[in-house]
Amino acid sequence: MTDKRVAKAFVLDEIGYDGLVEIEREVPSVGPTQILVEMKAASLNFRDLKILKGVYAVKPNLPIVPLSDGSAQVIETGVEVSRFKAGDRVLPIYMEGWYSGPATKDRRGWKAKSADVDGTAIQYAVYDQEDILPIPASLSYEEAACLPCAGATAWQALVYVGQVKTGDTVLIMGSGGVSVLGLQIALMSGARVIATSSDDAKLQRLIDMGAGDGINYKKNPNWEEEVLRLTNGRGVDLVLDVVGAATIGQSMRATKDGGYVGSVGNLSGEFSSADATERGIRVATIPVGSREMTEDLMRALDLHNAKPVIDRRFPFRQLREALQYLEKGQHFGKVVISF
Repeated sequence: MTDKRVAKAFVLDEIGYDGLVEIEREVPSVGPTQILVEMKAASLNFRDLKILKGVYAVKPNLPIVPLSDGSAQVIETGVEVSRFKAGDRVLPIYMEGWYSGPATKDRRGWKAKSADVDGTAIQYAVYDQEDILPIPASLSYEEAACLPCAGATAWQALVYVGQVKTGDTVLIMGSGGVSVLGLQIALMSGARVIATSSDDAKLQRLIDMGAGDGINYKKNPNWEEEVLRLTNGRGVDLVLDVVGAATIGQSMRATKDGGYVGSVGNLSGEFSSADATERGIRVATIPVGSREMTEDLMRALDLHNAKPVIDRRFPFRQLREALQYLEKGQHFGKVVISF
């Protein structure tokens, strides 16, 4: 690259909305195995709000470019790059360095976007060729941008760890990004889905997408009893719990003996592992997913011609407004940023 590029970016230089500032930054040259990309779309996750507010489990390396999910087009490649060429549509993975296998305690070399390293709220970025994936032709840039965090999380929870199969009954909680993608994954796997939400209109949308039953947990605070009724007292095979400690007890009571609960939320609160052990229930905390899991998800979506659900689109300059909209919790599916 002969002329230095300048990228517009958002940077979080201190905790809080006031710490989110728009800047211009010089784009570095590519190394031998690196790729320069132009971002085309990004998507928001609840994780982004937790980082912004300073309540995320990992302290971010401020100042840092926010957002973990994005899609891009290859602009330039290093001399040793063999997997991609200029013009390719690509997806940067969420956790750089995590290519396959389960999450482990030894995560040396793993770097999470917008916490350990810069995220995707930037016009141009440089990645190693191992940290990006090709986007199937069936997915747009905006649709692909919904997948690295929410999609890989739902895939690991239900497929990689949960091993969902045809004929299973799956309880999906909520209607945000992980939940709606979880619904789609469960349906692609041939499972029956019971969905929960506090909003009847959102429940109807989940049913329209293929959920067999819907439960309004605001109207039915003991919703696990309704789950048992709908399963003739047996309980579901799998639960995708997106809340954590506040609901894990109810999730286990809604699960069959020997079933599985995949928790995307924080389990640091009150949680009785004895209940799970006595009934043979597996409870797993899900830390997003690897490159391989993300690739498998995209392959499945392509095969089934399934698309992530996009609730609303914001232009790049309105990132702050997009985060505020996400914080209201009125969205169904994903909130997307267009560059």
